[in-house]
Amino acid sequence: MNGPQAVTKEERRAIAREIADRLKQVYGDNIKALGLYGSMARGTDGPFSDTEMLCVLRSGDEPVDFSHEWASGAWKAEVNVYSEEVLLQYARTVEDTWPLSHGAFLTALPLYDPDGFFDDLKAAVLSPDEADFRENIRSILVGEMFEFAGKWRNANAQGPRTYLPYLAMETAHYGAMLIGLHHRTTYSTGAKVIPEAMTLPNRPDGFDALAQLILSGELSDPDRVFLACEAFWSGLQAWAEEHDYAFITEQIPF
Repeated sequence: MNGPQAVTKEERRAIAREIADRLKQVYGDNIKALGLYGSMARGTDGPFSDTEMLCVLRSGDEPVDFSHEWASGAWKAEVNVYSEEVLLQYARTVEDTWPLSHGAFLTALPLYDPDGFFDDLKAAVLSPDEADFRENIRSILVGEMFEFAGKWRNANAQGPRTYLPYLAMETAHYGAMLIGLHHRTTYSTGAKVIPEAMTLPNRPDGFDALAQLILSGELSDPDRVFLACEAFWSGLQAWAEEHDYAFITEQIPF
């Protein structure tokens, strides 16, 4: 075996049906719903894609939240097992990676859903109010962006400047999260977070230039990388002020 091997879409769907049958044997009437998520649900899976599934159990005395994840020769599979209320509660929660993590729930493809659970799941994803999104935007501005700015300035001033490309990639990634949260828009897949963010309106100045630098892979010039990060940071501060995402407080706020 040498890692993932090419599997056709038909073979992968046969694997998913086999896993679903096994889940029904294991959990029986306790199963609320079964579905695919990720590239298989979107119909964009390639020859080396894995199989990703949701197994939703009826809520009982104990909450359920765990995963089966395994490789079987040519292919890999992951089954996330949740009790229904645990999954719905998570779907209602906004977090810093919401534009990526919760998009999977909006595009989930039911395999077994007699009670319409996946419609309830989509409604849960869309239920948070503006305050939830604003809180997470401010959290990213302080917890990630302000910290990244300090790190790339340290790296530029005292080294190692080889750290700058990684910081630029992280900065662009979380910039895309901010843009997605601002628009309450989810991304289709991790591979397309940055290009899909570039299609959304009202982006901070400097984001596109930094994003193009990342997507081109032209990260060998530390001066160019540093200046792109600084330009985005300036644009991001102006964008945050424009939309009242205040993240600078008094000296000590408690």
